Amino acid sequence: MPPAPTGGLVERLGEIASLPERRVVGLMSGTSCDGIDAALVRITGGGRSTRAEVVSFVCRRYPPKLRERAASAASADAREIARLSFEIGEAFGDAALAAIDAAGLAPADVHLIGSHGQTIYHEPPRDGEGGATLQIGEADVIAHRTGIVTVADFRTADVAVGGHGAPLIPLVDWLLFRPESGARVMLNLGGIANVTHVTEEVEGVRAFDTGPGNALIDEIVGAATGGRERVDRGGARALRGEPVAHAVEEFLRHPYFSVRPPKSTGKETFGRAAAERLAGLTFPGRATASLSDQEVSDLLATAVAVTARSVKDALAFLPAAPEPTDVVVSGGGARNVALMGALAGLLAPRRVCGLDALGMDPDAKEAVGFAVLANETLLGMPGNLPAVTGAERLVVLGKISIGM
Repeated sequence: MPPAPTGGLVERLGEIASLPERRVVGLMSGTSCDGIDAALVRITGGGRSTRAEVVSFVCRRYPPKLRERAASAASADAREIARLSFEIGEAFGDAALAAIDAAGLAPADVHLIGSHGQTIYHEPPRDGEGGATLQIGEADVIAHRTGIVTVADFRTADVAVGGHGAPLIPLVDWLLFRPESGARVMLNLGGIANVTHVTEEVEGVRAFDTGPGNALIDEIVGAATGGRERVDRGGARALRGEPVAHAVEEFLRHPYFSVRPPKSTGKETFGRAAAERLAGLTFPGRATASLSDQEVSDLLATAVAVTARSVKDALAFLPAAPEPTDVVVSGGGARNVALMGALAGLLAPRRVCGLDALGMDPDAKEAVGFAVLANETLLGMPGNLPAVTGAERLVVLGKISIGM
């Protein structure tokens, strides 16, 4: 009689965990649904002793029709969500193989994959009711497509014990980027922006979603161009515009900005409808698609001002001491000159810099983060920070799929 499947699983995971060095692919797709980031990371140790080196990094764009379906999945029926989960799993598997190939390695040389998946719905706990979150991109498809053990669905364990399931990268911020003394702020500008106050000891780490990162900007560009473009590259259009002050102030009255952490949000709150609301505040009675080129630039400048101000205001929720001297930015927003300039002006005298100042590609951080979280799961170590997510306790994150 063949051995029980669970015995084989435990043995295989034990063999990987015992290696002095593990090669792990991290996979991430954000709320903008524009594509999949894949980082091949060389990891040693675990917990406080974790060390990670990026070997390769690639970004694979979704085919336009798949992106459109992923972006509208929250309102799709069960059949469409099920089919999407398998198709996106194939796309994630392809992205993992691309990162492996870019490193000059074969799938057999890689020990583990950590996949965030594609978030299609996120509802934080509120009013005494637990939260709910759904990331698709079937892990079994990834594991069988690549032949590599895959850890996925990281957020649900934290939600199951009362947490928001987000943000999860703050533990990685502490493992990889903690200062020797004092504090620094790690700011990720994906579709949604999140901030981490990183201290020498993990007990001092605090983090939460501040609100929109690139979400409003991307939605405005998409609406203004009929979907032909998705991003304001480098912030070039916003730099040609002038923010409308009263629209900024009115938008920042949204109740999310005054809620104290722990808190998390998503495109349900700061997606297409929010971008059109900002357009209406900036140009009353107008929709984005009806604006002239200059008006679109002014609207984008207004969205940049909203994002930068929401980050500045959010820092008031972080511990007063130790006072951070640096704000280190990752994510696509780190490439937006208009947004980085607005942040530098508002956050002075703190230094605002990209993650490359600490030796890592700003675009790669979240993919690296899920490689590191998969490594923690492999070692049976908790991946959440209850002080950040509001969870009742520490939990090991993720579900494991075996590629055979």
